[in-house]
Amino acid sequence: MELESKFEASLKDLTAICSQSSQMDLKRIEEACRVAYEILGDTRWESGEPIIFHSIEVARLVASDIGISTDSVVAALLHNIFESSIEKDNLIEQLPNRFGDGVFALLDGLFKINSIDTVTISVHSENFRRLLLTLSGDLRVVLIKIADRLVDMRHLEGLPSELQNKYATESSYLYAPLAHRLGLYNIKTELEDLSLKYLRPDDYRKIVRKLEETTEERRNFVSEFVKPIEAKLKSRSIRFEMKARTKSIYSIWNKMKKTKVSFEEVYDLFAIRVILESKLEDEKSDCWQAYSIVTEEYQTNTERMRDWISIPKSNGYESLHTTVMGPQGKWVEVQIRTRRMDDIAEKGMAAHWKYKGGKGSGELDQWLANIREALENPESKSDELLQEFKTNIYEDEIFVFTPKGDLKKLPAGSTILDFAYDIHSDLGDRCVGGKVNQRKVTIKHKLKNGDQVSIETSNNQKPKLDWLDFVVTTKAKTRIKSSLNEERKKEAANGKEIVKRKFKNWKIDYTDDVIRTLLSSLKLKTSQDLYYKVSVGEIEALHLKNIIRGHEDEETKAKDVLGELMPKKVVENLSFDGGDEFLVIDKDLKNINYKLAQCCNPIFGDPIFGFITIREGIKIHRTTCPNAKQMRERYPYRFIKAMWRNSKQNSSFQATIHMAGNDRMGIVGDISYIIAKDVGVQMRSINIDSKNGEFEGTLRVFVNNIEHLEFLMHKLKNIKGIQHVSRGD
Repeated sequence: MELESKFEASLKDLTAICSQSSQMDLKRIEEACRVAYEILGDTRWESGEPIIFHSIEVARLVASDIGISTDSVVAALLHNIFESSIEKDNLIEQLPNRFGDGVFALLDGLFKINSIDTVTISVHSENFRRLLLTLSGDLRVVLIKIADRLVDMRHLEGLPSELQNKYATESSYLYAPLAHRLGLYNIKTELEDLSLKYLRPDDYRKIVRKLEETTEERRNFVSEFVKPIEAKLKSRSIRFEMKARTKSIYSIWNKMKKTKVSFEEVYDLFAIRVILESKLEDEKSDCWQAYSIVTEEYQTNTERMRDWISIPKSNGYESLHTTVMGPQGKWVEVQIRTRRMDDIAEKGMAAHWKYKGGKGSGELDQWLANIREALENPESKSDELLQEFKTNIYEDEIFVFTPKGDLKKLPAGSTILDFAYDIHSDLGDRCVGGKVNQRKVTIKHKLKNGDQVSIETSNNQKPKLDWLDFVVTTKAKTRIKSSLNEERKKEAANGKEIVKRKFKNWKIDYTDDVIRTLLSSLKLKTSQDLYYKVSVGEIEALHLKNIIRGHEDEETKAKDVLGELMPKKVVENLSFDGGDEFLVIDKDLKNINYKLAQCCNPIFGDPIFGFITIREGIKIHRTTCPNAKQMRERYPYRFIKAMWRNSKQNSSFQATIHMAGNDRMGIVGDISYIIAKDVGVQMRSINIDSKNGEFEGTLRVFVNNIEHLEFLMHKLKNIKGIQHVSRGD
């Protein structure tokens, strides 16, 4: 009996709220409420609360704070019916005929959302994608689900901590950002505060205590601040309401965290809201008149002026914001709007049902379409998408214009490239820059409010990986990733053809087992990775041959390697007459197809090897070259045994000599004298650095061979004061 009387009281409360709107069908709402009670009866949650009261509370929230259609309130009342016992299935089956297909479609959307396990919403989870895909359908499903989540958050007390954390995390990552994007600021604020309460209870309690301690102080300040403004507004016969809004607990915590300040240092703890009773045609002029009264009374901070009346936010928000210096030298934010604007600010996009005859916002539809486009891209990773979703959804907006004067809204921080992708995906792919206010800029240029933007393109342009580092819109990131993936697929297809052709020439069977062997050896995950690396030259086909046949690379004939990597004419001009396939290097290095490596500067007489490069022929290195180990590990098959050919001709080889010792007057002259006296040595440069009586020097010279270099170093060691002489690389 107690349950029934409580139900009747709750129903009466709900119908009283719904009766405030002429659009609500009270008869259908009462019928739905009684059907829900008939189906659910005394069925309870684990907490012991009867489910029917949860349903009524959600419906009350939908009707009062969101204020959408009768169908939505009916769906809110019925959304928990699937929690009932099997015996009630016959009643559930009658619902489409009883309340219409529209209501049942909403119930189906809510059922799909509730059937998804979102326990890992803050980390890697494909469920997040499925959840958002469902939410990005009918807007009313989103609104009812947000209301449902707020009711859940209000009743978390006493539940297990794991469940509290689960709900709080979901609300923080998904439902609060959604409420923000839809303009449901009161709901968004409460969701954020409740999430903080369970995720960071100590921080939450500290801020609550501080707010309670300063309540009287704030009340007195607000009273002092508003008096002169109220007087001036009344003197001009302006009908208005003024109220103070304290910053939310979450916003205070976030401000303290971001700016690393204490509670006392948060200067904008509250805002003053001026709500005007205006006719639709007088709204803008009335708001600006009120603005002039506020700024006449108090000094304004022009940098913090925000005009969302001339150009509303894409979620429908309209308001004038200014920050002024109030009594006691404190900054105060003042928000000026009309009753209609305030209604939309409080109820967000749902208020369009009231003011636009049930029609939603075209911009919101576009936003939902963009979400769906990103979600349906198979390359998107759920955790990345989640972070982008949460970040982009809170972004402030900028307003820019096309060359024809069409207005475009983008997140703050958007670049020329974001703008191009917002116009059309193909335009973004081919974008090479553009003009902002007739001035040429690069694709990285960040746009500002009021910019007029035109795009320049090239048919040779393609999306690049580094573009992802500076674009900010989800649409741009999704398209770039998709285009890069397509390009990778093309390269992989080319690499596959290269591998097949090489295998055929080498008489190696092209089988899955062979490819798996290669992937294992090269530590690659997929065959596409293998083919792509072959196509772009990161892995050479010859290396695959050596892996499959298990040859030691030294056993691979030098001419075979060269035949694979270099043009035939180049190979024919090289000398291999040293026995056992040695490349013979002559001291006369003119008109030949190899070069001395600058990393180690080999000199005639040094032990050497040849290294085959792709674009610069063969490089000759010393066997002690500092890069030799890494080169041999990565490209062992490119090594060629090499030796010098004995010759009576003199040639010059560059060598570097390092010296150190005690600094003294004339030491540079002595070094120069030794070099000048030796007619076979040419000095290229000398650099001496002296400090605290010590010196270090580097000498670059040309010598005939290794013996010549060693003789010169020996003579340098005999100079007074020189303690150390060594050959540099």
